[in-house]
Amino acid sequence: MNVKIEPTWKEALAGEFEKPYFADLVRFLHGEKAAGKTIYPPGSQIFKAFELTPVPQVKVVILGQDPYHGPGQAMGLSFSVPDGVPAPPSLVNIFREIESDLGIRMSGRPNLENWARQGVLLLNAMLTVQAGAAGSHSRIGWQEFTDAVIRYISDHCDGVVFLLWGNFARSKKELIDTSRHYVLEAAHPSPLARGAFFGCRHFSKTNEILLSEGKTPINWQL
Repeated sequence: MNVKIEPTWKEALAGEFEKPYFADLVRFLHGEKAAGKTIYPPGSQIFKAFELTPVPQVKVVILGQDPYHGPGQAMGLSFSVPDGVPAPPSLVNIFREIESDLGIRMSGRPNLENWARQGVLLLNAMLTVQAGAAGSHSRIGWQEFTDAVIRYISDHCDGVVFLLWGNFARSKKELIDTSRHYVLEAAHPSPLARGAFFGCRHFSKTNEILLSEGKTPINWQL
């Protein structure tokens, strides 16, 4: 299958692209588009997380669930929205925690591409969603694909920091070899968690781990 994806990831996931579930997934998306349904993010941005963070650069993984389902929000990076789009509530809370944790001032810019370019893989478990229908593509095969991504990182990289926020993300811990990697868990940054995310200090902790691994820390300031 001719999947347009960054070369190191295309090689790493070549076997997944040849599996029947992935062919079914592609057929489903084509069928939905042919039926006139709006799918987010745009096709050119479905694999954006991989484009901005090639395999050799992965230092941190922030796992989200599925893309934002409102107009103009989803851009292929978990928790991120394009410049000019208001930051969603979960992202606002992420910024609040960064300010508290690191003692820095965030601009409020909601585009997280700068993190991705520093080695933060902003991975959603589902890479597409139907407009206005959260979780609508949770059973079309994306989780099999992104579980394979997590397993590949676990098996082929070293010293990666996985940030698992909320019960859904935490359920993926079983895919990670914790003897080779670091897993930091917290409540989801959504306001529905009633502030339980605050105080996790995952951003300073991540940088402490990266320094201990001899890696460059992430500049979280935007």
